[in-house]
Amino acid sequence: MKLGEKIRYLREVEGSLRDLGRPMTQQEMVKAVRQELRKSISQSYLSQIENGARPHMTQSSRALLAKFFKVHPGFLVDDPEGYHTELTSDLRTTEGQLDVWLLQGSEKFVGDPEVSEVLIKAAREKDTRRSLLLLGAILDTPGLAERLLEALRPELVANGNRERRNHGSDKHHRDYQSRASSAEGRRIR
Repeated sequence: MKLGEKIRYLREVEGSLRDLGRPMTQQEMVKAVRQELRKSISQSYLSQIENGARPHMTQSSRALLAKFFKVHPGFLVDDPEGYHTELTSDLRTTEGQLDVWLLQGSEKFVGDPEVSEVLIKAAREKDTRRSLLLLGAILDTPGLAERLLEALRPELVANGNRERRNHGSDKHHRDYQSRASSAEGRRIR
């Protein structure tokens, strides 16, 4: 993970901790640093760090942001090539691991804004694990996902039916039908 991604992630976490329901903005962060730590950092400096125009921070800025976010200053550098967070996963809670994973996924799916936004929403949930278990239960219950989608997002169902008619019965649809009928068979027995 690059330094800029880490700062964006920490702003997301900070927004959640402060019950904002969204990431803390760079401007809000500048104001909070000034009020809470009686120090200053510029919004343009933060922007340069986050967008990669400034790949490194000064030692004093690193110490200031580490104190503000309550992380070790060593966290606020680019991860070395080949570094994987899974190596330190025992050091984090399941909830934290899920949130990091979902936020990283949201960045990978930035080209699909709906999916990216859903991943961010899931990470913002107070009990992320429970939300994912609920999703699993919905998917395990034959026909429930389709019925919920029909009730909550009818336009997606209409688009999906139109695409299936245009492209025939695709592999995912066959796999879903197969899982649904085998699950139904298990229930009957």
